[in-house]
Amino acid sequence: MSVSGTPAAASESASSTSKQKYSFNKLQKRLRRNVGKAIADFGMIEENDKVMVCLSGGKDSYTMLDILLYLKKIAPIHFDIIAVNLDQKQPGFPEHVLPQYLEGLGVEYLIVEEDTYSIVKEKVPEGKTTCALCSRLRRGILYRTATELGATKIALGHHRDDMLETLFLNMFHGGKLKSMPPKLVSDDGKHIVIRPLTYCTEKDIQKYSDAVEFPIIPCNLCGSQENLQRQNIKAMLQDWHRRFPGRIESMFRAMQNVAPSHLADNKLYDFQNIAHSDGPVADGDIGFDAPILDAPEMTNEQDNNGVQVIQVMDTTR
Repeated sequence: MSVSGTPAAASESASSTSKQKYSFNKLQKRLRRNVGKAIADFGMIEENDKVMVCLSGGKDSYTMLDILLYLKKIAPIHFDIIAVNLDQKQPGFPEHVLPQYLEGLGVEYLIVEEDTYSIVKEKVPEGKTTCALCSRLRRGILYRTATELGATKIALGHHRDDMLETLFLNMFHGGKLKSMPPKLVSDDGKHIVIRPLTYCTEKDIQKYSDAVEFPIIPCNLCGSQENLQRQNIKAMLQDWHRRFPGRIESMFRAMQNVAPSHLADNKLYDFQNIAHSDGPVADGDIGFDAPILDAPEMTNEQDNNGVQVIQVMDTTR
């Protein structure tokens, strides 16, 4: 039995610290690798780009900025970063937090002050969610700021879970098969928006944020609650993740492996002019294949953090 202060206790403490450091390093490498892969896969950042990183004070945007600053140092191309925060004059907003943090990093930044809070409170009836109007106002201001700064890319901190939640929100409530794309052009064609955290999970981002201890600014200062339907979708996906390991990963892969000929959008696929063919057609005739009823083969492994992972083996190939 070891007693605190004894050599045995000291050794145990050192071992624990070493394991924590190893776990953090693995987490950091995974996040950096995922961001780098997303940038490469979707051509998010190019030579001499000026990237406007939208910083809200939440875990996602802090993590995005942290990783982009690292990649800027090692990337084979040159690009500049400017961090931008929109101070919407919400009561209780700690105006000093982000300037202190950004000055400590030595990164170029701009705090844009616009009283959208008063506009939203005036326009939205009491008890109704303010998120939709607030988001539109914020987006317009950020687009204007990007133009003024000469930014060629606007980086937002949405991650893989956000994209999946949006997919289901649009299916369930909007009747659209649509999500957040990794890269898009604004409606006026003047701005390119990128989402470098596309391949990153919220779980990893939360763990990284907790470990680094970013100076988080709470997102509930305006008194509005997060969209209830998005909360419901998030709870549904989390439940699926607990009960069906691997399902979330499979759904995200599906977003990258779309077969337009096996959906039902005649604007996306020319069904009217389908003709006989001498060979196989794109996407294949898998729509009439017999369903695979057997349970997929499972293997148990551990991820880089020592957490048990159940991998689903693809038996359809």
